[in-house]
Amino acid sequence: MRQTLASILNAAAHGHFPPPDGGTTVVPQPSYRDAGVISFTAHSVVFTDEDPQWVRATLASLDCDELAATMNPRFLAAFLTRTGRSTDTIDLLTVASALPGDPPLELRELADPDHPRVSRARKRRDDVQVWAADGGVLILGRGVAGRWETAIEVDEDVRHRGLGRALATAARHLVPDGGPVWSQQAAGNARSVRAFQAAGFRPVGAEALFTAA
Repeated sequence: MRQTLASILNAAAHGHFPPPDGGTTVVPQPSYRDAGVISFTAHSVVFTDEDPQWVRATLASLDCDELAATMNPRFLAAFLTRTGRSTDTIDLLTVASALPGDPPLELRELADPDHPRVSRARKRRDDVQVWAADGGVLILGRGVAGRWETAIEVDEDVRHRGLGRALATAARHLVPDGGPVWSQQAAGNARSVRAFQAAGFRPVGAEALFTAA
């Protein structure tokens, strides 16, 4: 049976990863909106509707470590140029299982939020749900390959009080259907990385997401 990005992500969420053989798996895009690269340990997954032969030929043309080829800036630039897409950064990709019961802090759901982070989320996710706490915002929505993803925002004047960790933990209580919840953190955003890992999100790889113009 042909692999899909959804099946690869579902396996990774449960601790089953592609073989660490230095290879690259090319699968179709799960939707027009999302294309890109996920790099696991010693194995990468490129999800695109471009010709897989182009992907492999471009990777082979690079003079670099094959384990890092899919995240090499020259490959990513060629990918962006060929597809006419855009990207922000390479993110750390993390995942956590659902938790039972109520979240560990008081939240109020926002029916029609007007927040810059929410506006960005709606461009990249479906079924977006938003909750607010004093000094913070929690977002859940269906992102790449239909996975549930979360993002948080903490006001600057209430940082260093554990709110980020509490919001990230709350996402594990709020994720629908009791399935895994994913999150991406920019590698340089150390505060965000620490908050999500303290909330039980475990790193599984790196992701470069390419969005349509």
